[in-house]
Amino acid sequence: SQKWITDLEVYWDHQIPLPKLPPVQAKVTVALVALLCFINSYDGEFVFDDSEAIVNNKDLRPTTPINNIWTNDFWGSNLSSNSSHKSYRPLTVLTFRFNYLIVGGLHPFGFHLLNIILHALISALMIDVFAILIGGLAYDEKGGIINRAPKTSLLAALFFAAHPVHTESVSVAGIVGRADLLCALFFQLSFLAYCRAFNRGEKFSVQWVMVSLLLCAAAMLCKEQGITVLGVNAAFDVLLICNVNVYVLSRSEILRPGLLIRLALMGFGGLSMLYARWRIMGTGPPAFTEVDNPASFAENVFLRVMNYNYYYSLNAWLLLCPWWLCFDWSMGCVPLIKSTTDWRILWLLLLWCVLIGLVNQALCSQDSQRRRTLTLGLVLLVVPFLPACNIFFRVGFVIAERVLYLSSAGYCLLLAYSKQLCVLVLALLCAYVARCALRSHQWRSEQSLFSSALSVCPLNAKVHYNVGKNLADRGNPDDAIGYYREAVRLHPTYVHAMNNLGNILKERNELIKAEELLSKAVSIQADFAAAWMNLGIVQNSLRKFEEAEKSYRNAIRFRKKYPDCYYNLGRLYADQNRHIDALNAWRNATVLKPDHSLAWNNMVIMLDNTGNKKICLSNIYVYINQTAAIFNNCYQSLNLKYLYQIYKLIPWGWGLPAGHRNYPISVKYCPDLFIYISISIHIDVYI
Repeated sequence: SQKWITDLEVYWDHQIPLPKLPPVQAKVTVALVALLCFINSYDGEFVFDDSEAIVNNKDLRPTTPINNIWTNDFWGSNLSSNSSHKSYRPLTVLTFRFNYLIVGGLHPFGFHLLNIILHALISALMIDVFAILIGGLAYDEKGGIINRAPKTSLLAALFFAAHPVHTESVSVAGIVGRADLLCALFFQLSFLAYCRAFNRGEKFSVQWVMVSLLLCAAAMLCKEQGITVLGVNAAFDVLLICNVNVYVLSRSEILRPGLLIRLALMGFGGLSMLYARWRIMGTGPPAFTEVDNPASFAENVFLRVMNYNYYYSLNAWLLLCPWWLCFDWSMGCVPLIKSTTDWRILWLLLLWCVLIGLVNQALCSQDSQRRRTLTLGLVLLVVPFLPACNIFFRVGFVIAERVLYLSSAGYCLLLAYSKQLCVLVLALLCAYVARCALRSHQWRSEQSLFSSALSVCPLNAKVHYNVGKNLADRGNPDDAIGYYREAVRLHPTYVHAMNNLGNILKERNELIKAEELLSKAVSIQADFAAAWMNLGIVQNSLRKFEEAEKSYRNAIRFRKKYPDCYYNLGRLYADQNRHIDALNAWRNATVLKPDHSLAWNNMVIMLDNTGNKKICLSNIYVYINQTAAIFNNCYQSLNLKYLYQIYKLIPWGWGLPAGHRNYPISVKYCPDLFIYISISIHIDVYI
């Protein structure tokens, strides 16, 4: 037998208070537990980042060329753009397109269901991964993996299936969910393929190593974190296949036959992937702000290192006690440590004491099984987390529960190994399942998600902003005001909160306060086009026409294609009786957005009121001719006043081509449209 094949059974496996199940039954059990934990989120809404990653992402639409997913980032923006987030995950976007095609549109059910199924599959496959890392690598005559730690691997997989920190990855339909799941799946497959390279005894298969590299590339195309599987594979090769340890560090042990070849293949493959990824980024890495990651902007290196380590301790705490969960940890949620007298330093000291103790046990234990399990558990815990630790580059978050999806596997392995917890296993699993069910329920809607964060991160301005925005979107603007004010108080330069609060005050006719807020917003962020437009609306209402025109012009300068701003600019000109300028502005709005019914409506009314009936009818005909398909799908959004104007003008037949000079023929031209015109005639009480 080969040296890397371990004893027949891991000696502590019998201490685990779980039944010894056949492989298939064990995997089904783990998958069912995973489904039980997250199934209540299957009918959830699109929440938080889903609006940008899915709802507003044109790369999901069948009408968008599929090649676009290879040149755009995860949000649908071109990678060469300076505003691109540089998140290159085309395979994940491809699954979004698949969801869109299968369910026939943007229905959250299909997205959530696939996420839950993926998590169940990953959890089941974790049994094989844990079996190898705990019990060693061996195959039966049929090529199946021999599980020499069936109870321990089952327990670790159950912990993984039910860990509450996974709710962000599983319960969210979009960017923060599917990418982590697909990355983890290909991560597992890459590791298992690498293990397959050693099913021929002392020789290894180059073909399986290459398959492992291809699967690593697939994991990286789902999420950048996938490349870390190469580090896990290398550690597995050195520690388990070659059995290198601190007691045997001779040159002959380190230079095992084939080890250098395998490491060279993985090194070359990894460098090639990193080079390709760098070239794809085009303009360089994304630029993050102090709001995204305040520790990386700390005054000196010492404070940065201290705060980074504090972040690590918080991530460790989320794994140990996953009750304190939040959808966003930025904007003051975790205040910076600014001196050595801050009591929170105790947390990072405790973290390093525990890690040093585990590393000491992993390296210095005389028990080879204990040494291997602890070492590989630490590798699986730490290596996938490296891209998020701010060592190699600045990341755009403080804490992100989603990045712990893979690292939690290492924690679950160490937890299952801990014999002190054996009597508490069932209680701990039940607590995990209950917490998962509660947290996944909170992710079902934005209202419950944002509200749950108030108790976790009361200092987070973004939490208050999102609670306020959700209230306003649901028709409760008065309740939203307090949350917007709190967001601005916590973060005085929060321009989006100022803009939204200014809009509400504008609707409440508190125009002076609205003008002050919006003016402050554009003074903080001069290129904030939406705030410039809203400021123009307020100034127009205050009869400050000259200032309003300047504000509208600034909005258009910073956002070239801004139909709503052209529409409001036209209203300004109309208030000043500048009819030609108003018509030109509204025409610009309809060119940029052909279904902008308000702009068309105002053009028709103005032309009618000024006696230009022929031009008026010509505009109506152009609109009908160019946007018949839009009419057929958007009747409910049409302005009744506009329909009524068409009704009043069309019987004249002026300005229409020969075939459209009478009502019946016009009905033939666009019957559905004129049915709605007829309806508008009978309900003109609302006009």
